[in-house]
Amino acid sequence: MPEMKASLSQQFNTNLTRVQPTPIRTFDYKASKIPEIVKLTLGEPDFNVPEVAKEAAIDSIKDNDSHYSAGSGTPALRTAISHYLKDRYDLDYDAETEIAVTIGATEAIYASLFAIINKGDQVLIPTPTFPLYESVVNLLGGEAINIDTSANNFVLSPEMLKQALADHDHVKAIVLNYPSNPTGVTYSADQLKALADVLADTNLIVIADEIYSELIYGGHHTSIAKFIPGQTVVLNGASKSGAMTGYRIGFMAAPAELMKRLGMVHSIMITSPSDPAMAAAIPVFDSEAGKQATLDMKDAYEKRRDYIVAALQKLGFTVATPHGAFYVFAKLPADQGTDDVKFATRLAEEGKVAVIPGSYFGDGGEGFLRLSYATSMENIKLAVERIKTMLGK
Repeated sequence: MPEMKASLSQQFNTNLTRVQPTPIRTFDYKASKIPEIVKLTLGEPDFNVPEVAKEAAIDSIKDNDSHYSAGSGTPALRTAISHYLKDRYDLDYDAETEIAVTIGATEAIYASLFAIINKGDQVLIPTPTFPLYESVVNLLGGEAINIDTSANNFVLSPEMLKQALADHDHVKAIVLNYPSNPTGVTYSADQLKALADVLADTNLIVIADEIYSELIYGGHHTSIAKFIPGQTVVLNGASKSGAMTGYRIGFMAAPAELMKRLGMVHSIMITSPSDPAMAAAIPVFDSEAGKQATLDMKDAYEKRRDYIVAALQKLGFTVATPHGAFYVFAKLPADQGTDDVKFATRLAEEGKVAVIPGSYFGDGGEGFLRLSYATSMENIKLAVERIKTMLGK
């Protein structure tokens, strides 16, 4: 096997030194090697892709739908997304000029931040949160400003936002992820309106990652774009609501003038998404069968959530019932200390249950564990029994 020429070690983008391998994937990879491990680690729906999506993909392949599409996605899918945003969240985006189909929400995150950030620009990121945001900001030469929300039940308040703006003078954007990975916390319309009132007086661009918007329990998702559409980029996709993580279909929605810039980055990155994958996503976004499939998944997730929250509380964990996504963010029992990495490692090695340490999600996550209930009830019950055994209860 070839070895890289040693002197090439100085030839790379220096920003790469600011980016660390994602600890979530690293921890999951190591835990996966443990025999008979029960995994509550990744945000990977255990459901199959809805039949209506499979049929649409098959039809696309049989119809020889195998050529370059428009860089922003097929008109049919962009139209479906436009209808979806209007039907679910009362948002108005033009399919031709204000929506771009991306390779999952991950590409949408990168493309939107790339279009915004110059060297030294600051991006506000409420934490705990998905660590990819900070990694992308660092890779682009920006500065991530973490705002620890743990003292306010993991909700960014207008006061926290005002303080962060007062303390930093090169803020270009803010990333809001709701419902949240890892906490499952989401924002009410009133909470978003209060944040929007602060942001409306600034030139900040709001990156609203709403990939879990369809997984809201006991309420309805509101987008901050409802209040400040002129400065918001909405990110979403089919991965979570349609259990289509492998199809890699996400999207960005923003005002046309803003989308021009985002679209430039997007088109250079990928040329265009896959035709069969886009065909599969159309009925997920814009059919009654697709909508019902998502609702059926959500009902199952809610039952799992209720079970695991109650079970963990009985074992001494402090757990607030999450109102979105499919994660529980559990604080370690008082007698287990606050070293979440140590506890999660021991739980994997001795208890045969894999979870993700809360500290991997940034400030405010120390002493917590993230448990994904995007797995079967059988696995969840087995994991709870193993945790109970390890704790000696």
